[in-house]
Amino acid sequence: MRRIVLIVLAVFAIARLSAAQIQTLKIDPNHSSAEFAVRHLGISTVRGDFQKVSGEVSYDPADVGKSSIEAAIDASTVNTRIEARDKDLRSPHFFDVEKYPVITFKSKHNEAAGAGKLRVTGDLTMHGVTKEVVMDVDGPTPPVKDPSGNIRMGAAATTKIDRRDFGIEGAAATVGDEVQITLDVEMINASSPAKSAQSK
Repeated sequence: MRRIVLIVLAVFAIARLSAAQIQTLKIDPNHSSAEFAVRHLGISTVRGDFQKVSGEVSYDPADVGKSSIEAAIDASTVNTRIEARDKDLRSPHFFDVEKYPVITFKSKHNEAAGAGKLRVTGDLTMHGVTKEVVMDVDGPTPPVKDPSGNIRMGAAATTKIDRRDFGIEGAAATVGDEVQITLDVEMINASSPAKSAQSK
């Protein structure tokens, strides 16, 4: 009987240790960005970003395969520093933000891709269309404590898509089809004592 009790306690302890390894982090919108780059007339690269990114990351440093990420981007915050162009990007010619206000990414599979690197496969939903994409990730960085006592980590992820796959076909004569996307995120531990908005 004593042996059975010890086995049960050992299993419980292992389960608690495993659960403790998994960290839940929130994407800090104040220190994160979603950027894109696309060719114009095949001679220059136009860059822009979305100014509102949010989401949650579940990270297991002992087994990256158990980690996951869900991110949401407010499509209406697209910014290329040219107001007329941004207005066109928000229109039905491109993102059609009134009909499709949010761009989302939800991971399905993660794997190590070398020291400090991950390969994350997931579903990207944009313009009402969902396609599987693979993101190459640098990070996450080692955790650090900010002056307010928050635990933070960072990561940068890149991928390339064909905008036509998502039904975005405006300005086909001048704007390239291949778009490079970069997510540069800072994450804050969900159990940290201070909120991200309070930290600078």
